[in-house]
Amino acid sequence: MQSGHGKRLYLNEVSTRDGFQMESRFIPTDDKVAFINRLSDLGYAKIEVTSFTSAKAIPALQDGEAVMQRIARRPGVVYTALVPNARGAERALESRIEEFNVVMSTSETHNLVNLRMTREQSFRQLSEVITLAQSAKVPVNVSLSCVFGCPMEGEVPLEVVLGWIDRFAQRGVQGITLCDTTGMAYPTQVQEICATALLRQQALDFTAHFHNTRAMGLVNTLAAVESGIVRFDGSLGGIGGCPYAPGATGNVATEDVAHMLACIGYDTGLNLDGLIAAAAELEQLVEHALPAQVSRAGHRLTRHAPPPDFSAILSRAHERDILEAQP
Repeated sequence: MQSGHGKRLYLNEVSTRDGFQMESRFIPTDDKVAFINRLSDLGYAKIEVTSFTSAKAIPALQDGEAVMQRIARRPGVVYTALVPNARGAERALESRIEEFNVVMSTSETHNLVNLRMTREQSFRQLSEVITLAQSAKVPVNVSLSCVFGCPMEGEVPLEVVLGWIDRFAQRGVQGITLCDTTGMAYPTQVQEICATALLRQQALDFTAHFHNTRAMGLVNTLAAVESGIVRFDGSLGGIGGCPYAPGATGNVATEDVAHMLACIGYDTGLNLDGLIAAAAELEQLVEHALPAQVSRAGHRLTRHAPPPDFSAILSRAHERDILEAQP
């Protein structure tokens, strides 16, 4: 493993969309706005604010317009949202969205289960969304689900993944997110897929999106970094998942990723102490414990006071030295 030597990486926050959509408790609009405003000051490259899916489909994000319109925009932070269709695109544009994030699966079965459409039907629908975005001069990122495997089909052939990347590149999108939707990825696979995609479509901005379902989120992140990926999604506290993918537990935790990358010399631009404090606030909002590690343990140089009887322990140790030194 090589040191990062200060190389810049860019982290995106998805807890406010990917995370909140999975929560049983509705997070009040005022709390969402205040929380996003707090995150905006922590050094993120991008924050996925909400989803412009129908309120019936995802009631947890029914206040998408209000949240997007009320947040305080910070220079240097891109405020993006999930845009599923033309109606969602119109709502998003009215809310001053700065990037469209559109989603489809590389797996036919998962796409049918998740979106109720074949992949070709999804591509036609998303092409309409892309056209609307381009007419409004708003960039588009495509999140491709199940790139590293589908829980219903198994492996998704690399040539299938690359084929969808090529088709969206031809439609003029700016970025592609390679999503490990149910945590099926493993490091050598990540290296192959990421390196091949980067070489094949050099004009695209690629982002890696990992889940920690099988405790490989961090090692897969390292594999992607070593393959040349510089953009990563993370979810504060490790919350989130896909409601239509069996076994999809939480995303890799932003604070865990930021801590690991900082330890080996990468510059993420993120304020780790601020992330830990924000995670404590998030835990109050969702009203349950978070699966992340660093927000519980603190960074590796977190100092703790010795036990109350430490002075007595030290004194006895000194006495032992004196006794042993006597003839």
